[in-house]
Amino acid sequence: MSRVDDLLIRSRRAVLPDGERPAAVAVRDGRITAIADHSAAVPAAASVDLGDVALLPGLVDTHVHINEPGRTRWEGFATATRAAAAGGVTALIDMPLNSLPPTTGPDALAVKREAAEGACAVDVGFWGGAVPGNAASLRPLYDLGVFGFKCFMSDSGVPEFPPLSGEQMRAAFAAIASFGGLVIVHAEDPAALSPPAGGRYPEFLASRPPSAERRAVQRVVRLAEETGARAHIPHLSAADCLDVLAEAQAGGVPVTAETCPHYLALTARDARTPAFKCCPPIRDDANRESLWQGLAGGVISCVVTDHSPCTPELKRGDFATAWGGISSLQLGLPVVWTAARERGHGLHEVVRWMSEAPAALAGVPRKGGIAVGNDADLVAFAADETFTVDPAALHHRHPITPYAGRTLTGVVRATWLRGTPAGDGAGGRLLGREAR
Repeated sequence: MSRVDDLLIRSRRAVLPDGERPAAVAVRDGRITAIADHSAAVPAAASVDLGDVALLPGLVDTHVHINEPGRTRWEGFATATRAAAAGGVTALIDMPLNSLPPTTGPDALAVKREAAEGACAVDVGFWGGAVPGNAASLRPLYDLGVFGFKCFMSDSGVPEFPPLSGEQMRAAFAAIASFGGLVIVHAEDPAALSPPAGGRYPEFLASRPPSAERRAVQRVVRLAEETGARAHIPHLSAADCLDVLAEAQAGGVPVTAETCPHYLALTARDARTPAFKCCPPIRDDANRESLWQGLAGGVISCVVTDHSPCTPELKRGDFATAWGGISSLQLGLPVVWTAARERGHGLHEVVRWMSEAPAALAGVPRKGGIAVGNDADLVAFAADETFTVDPAALHHRHPITPYAGRTLTGVVRATWLRGTPAGDGAGGRLLGREAR
């Protein structure tokens, strides 16, 4: 007698690796066991029929600042992962800075894991950090399962995570290349940055020009070419960098890039309060449309949030003094889908940018698509419904958002983590890197 599956989910809009079509997805012991025709008779202990509500794979957000331990007043594992689940994110990777201690050595990673254990509503992995003086810790961190290493060329904003000098960065690239790791570089050239001349947004924007990103990306490309290290550009804001990246990728240099929902949905004209402040900054309309072209053409492979919260006190003041960071774990999917559909893109593309590609970039095991053998991380997404963003409905610790009052398209109806409803408990696991 054949074994009965635990759960069967039917949708007339299942977004699968080969496209969008009606399907029935069977789940047993937390994994996807079969993808059948929509009308197939599949024995299961429980079933859900979503009708025309789309079924997506859980999103994978590889750029999240949770800040716990040490700055848990800013954000924490429980609140961040609850927001993630509400937004259809079932796996995320925590950045190594803004927590205390930063994740720059094995002992710090142990502290981070201890803080996260039993507190997460979705699965969580960790990036390590490359900072001056921790070269000897890079390989041990990698062996302990971090997904790669974040470093800065310019001031990170927190004193305990200083930037690398030119020689230190070259050494870090070479060391990380020696064991096949991934290096993520906050790409703004400090020589091209300046203090804002005033507190208004135009003055803040002028202080971080596109040339700062372009020069930094050029340097990352050279280092990747010279050392063979896999390099990744996070939160790409300046479309002026796209030709540099396209040329490098065409030439076989192992460099990739991501952008964020705020760069795809907002422009400098929207920036009215420090809720819109982030580094690098949100730029003009033409720049935004060029980023969309870079995404459609594959030069940019991923869209992830760079969820970077802080306390309300740090978001007060003006654009010269307020903390730079945008919190969007819960809203990233509808923000991107709203803007994507306006430009003729389909759900399958959004899934590629926000689930498949981030999972592949980091090597997150069994994530990134509705496929047999993968974790049953699934999202019911009402792609044609609209809602107005109410900060009071957000789950991250401090409900500060530049999207307050905006009407977005796409409502997350339900999220399953390994076949179990996510968000109400702490069923998330701590993730390690997929072996390459």
